[in-house]
Amino acid sequence: MSRIPQPTPRPTVKTTLVPPARSRAPSPSKPTASVSSPRVRTKSVPKSPSKAVRRPLPVENEPPVPKPTLSIKEAVALKRAEARKAISTSSSRVGLGNSTGFGDFENLEDADPVAVKKNDEEAPELGRWSVKETIERARSTGAINLSSRSLPCIPSALFEIHLGVTPDTLKSVASEPPISTSTDASKREGPAWFEAQDLHVLKAWNNDIVEIQHEISLFGSLKTIDLHQNRIVLLPDTFADLTALTILDLSHNSLTALPSNIFALPNLTVMNLSHNALNELSFGAPFSSSSSRKARNDTFSSGGFFGPVITRASSPLPRLSVLDASHNKLTTSTIDHANLPPLITKADFAANPLASGDSNSTPAFIRALSHLEHLKELHFETADIGDDAFASDLSTSERHCFPRLQILDMGETRATLEGLQSALSGLKQDITYDFTTEVSVGKKVVREAWEIEAERRVKSRVSKSVTSTENAQAGCGSKTDVDQNNAEVVKEAWEIEAEQGLLTEGGRRRARAAVAMSAADVAAPLKPSLLIGHGRPPTPASTSQPSSSSSTSLGNPQYYHATTQTLTLPPLSAPTKSHARSFSLATPFSSAPSSQGKTDFALPTPTLPLVAISAQSFAQTLKILVLSNRKFDLCVSLPATGEVLFPVLEELVLDGCGFGDQVSVTHQADTGTTTPSRSNDTLLPLLTRFFPSLRTLDLSYNALTSVSLQQDVLSSLILADDSKSRKGLRHLRLRGNRIDELNAFQGIADLFKGNRSVPDWKLEELDLRDNEISKLPAELGLLPLDVFLVDGNLFRIPQRRVWEREGTRGLLSWLRGRLE
Repeated sequence: MSRIPQPTPRPTVKTTLVPPARSRAPSPSKPTASVSSPRVRTKSVPKSPSKAVRRPLPVENEPPVPKPTLSIKEAVALKRAEARKAISTSSSRVGLGNSTGFGDFENLEDADPVAVKKNDEEAPELGRWSVKETIERARSTGAINLSSRSLPCIPSALFEIHLGVTPDTLKSVASEPPISTSTDASKREGPAWFEAQDLHVLKAWNNDIVEIQHEISLFGSLKTIDLHQNRIVLLPDTFADLTALTILDLSHNSLTALPSNIFALPNLTVMNLSHNALNELSFGAPFSSSSSRKARNDTFSSGGFFGPVITRASSPLPRLSVLDASHNKLTTSTIDHANLPPLITKADFAANPLASGDSNSTPAFIRALSHLEHLKELHFETADIGDDAFASDLSTSERHCFPRLQILDMGETRATLEGLQSALSGLKQDITYDFTTEVSVGKKVVREAWEIEAERRVKSRVSKSVTSTENAQAGCGSKTDVDQNNAEVVKEAWEIEAEQGLLTEGGRRRARAAVAMSAADVAAPLKPSLLIGHGRPPTPASTSQPSSSSSTSLGNPQYYHATTQTLTLPPLSAPTKSHARSFSLATPFSSAPSSQGKTDFALPTPTLPLVAISAQSFAQTLKILVLSNRKFDLCVSLPATGEVLFPVLEELVLDGCGFGDQVSVTHQADTGTTTPSRSNDTLLPLLTRFFPSLRTLDLSYNALTSVSLQQDVLSSLILADDSKSRKGLRHLRLRGNRIDELNAFQGIADLFKGNRSVPDWKLEELDLRDNEISKLPAELGLLPLDVFLVDGNLFRIPQRRVWEREGTRGLLSWLRGRLE
């Protein structure tokens, strides 16, 4: 009896004794041995009758066992076996007369490299549709791009699908290659009649097109045609019937002539005819006497009752702005310069033999171009043209000679710089022969775009610096360092210290001694007894008159910016106490400045040195004064006479100076007195009196309290007053002070009760952050503020979310609601 089991139900013992993990993949050469091996090992069959009911179902009803995973080598061997079997089967079929090859095998195309596909169609190029599908999709978009497809002509399918017209056969194309499409494209339905669009963009560049069908005129809605890099020799006369055309690119072709009516297109704005073989541009040909019917603004049909309506222009290309006719065979005698399009802004006639033939026509051509009022760019590089084309009296004899010309490129021509300068000397615009009106003469220098832009910016910066330097010299008379190009040089701090000899400790000592001696020469000699009993020696700014070195230092570009009329003085920290004695026998000015890290010892030390600043020539035109963190000498120095010191000052920054409600004021000493007089004055009225045109006042991080914020003081500071030439404050910043109540602002807000606006009110921003305000009056909601900042205070009503969600408007609205 054979040991190979018959196809009987599989016993249950197999599943319990042999796990699936140990089963091997069956070998393709011995399939029966691999199946019978586990069954030979069965030793016994269960005898219990009760377990016979639990036997598994027959094999045909059993669910399929999942195939084990094959290794790479086993999978390759299996594929090779299947391929050998397929080859042997195919050879037998070929012997029987079946020549289909491997067409009957659906899953083995990759096994045989010579297999033939079922559908022999044109393989679609990667990333784009076929020609026919592109044409069909253009019915929905109105634009078609057939570039770089090696087409001998515009496909006839374009006319058949879009117009239902079969074009005539071209002489240059005896048989047009068939255009096929993919299966998916053939199944796709075209757009509905109400969704179809007229063709308005046609791009077929980089092909082999030699001739264009005359039926192209039936696409009357075409606005853009791009046919560059083809082999077009001649255009049909009906090409000029595309009156809606705005952009036409026929560059890099073999054109020798153009249809005459092409110069009567009414909407053409860009025309590129470069790199052709054109020998004439007859702008006025459609309007000559022989074409009198076309010279009128006629509206007619080109053929049949249903033909397209054509409306030509009454003048040569009335809307043309860009004309590129470079790299052709044009001469000035063959260009109809008497009928040039009037709106040209850019004209390019480079690489043309312009001067060949009639030499008298070249100056007439340049003179005709000079009459174009909108011409901005004119290019003649590598053209046959010289100085004889530009008459010496060109700009002086003509009334309108290149009125808007910006670029004139004469690179690699016979023109010289001297000839162009004499011819263009009478132009109204400034000529630098580089950028303002660029004139490139002689050998062309190839430069990158970033180099041209960088040079342009440098020249513009130099011109601005020259203007600011002249204004600064005229305003303050100070001496500024100017380089060879008259550009103002802003020196750094270490350069100024090096010039003043302050890089060494010895040089700093000598500078302090010189300042002390200059102050001693101006003021009366102080007695030694006066120096005893004072905790801080007098400062140089406390003398009767400011020194000349201080005047010079304030006009330094490091501190004064003439363009913005801004003066910024460096910060000075408070003096440190080196000992606990109540007096010092040290010589004045010996160590005080060095402890502050001050680099320029000629600068005044008071926080608000009005004496030194008012002595400058720019004091009457100063607009911005920045004095931040100046705590060394907390006082205000005032001159002996004069109320309004800075009539046009608009912004004053005194943040971080430590000012309180009262400030120490040092008045300039009169003649014959020894020391300047000191007094205390209220800060805000002092600022109101000396700065009437103030628009922005920054007093952040000082020590102001609510005592200084009286209603009359704030009214005079904020409200405008024409009788006192006060313009009114717009920005008031009081952040980081010690303000605890806003009764003064509440009184000013009462002015708006019953009045929607107060003419003298100009305030737009009020910053009260980081103070000690315990209550926010509801009357403040009447103030018409754009910015109202109250973070960091002590009040709890309103809550923070009121202004965090809705900003200033929400806060003011909430306050007005409290009034109601």
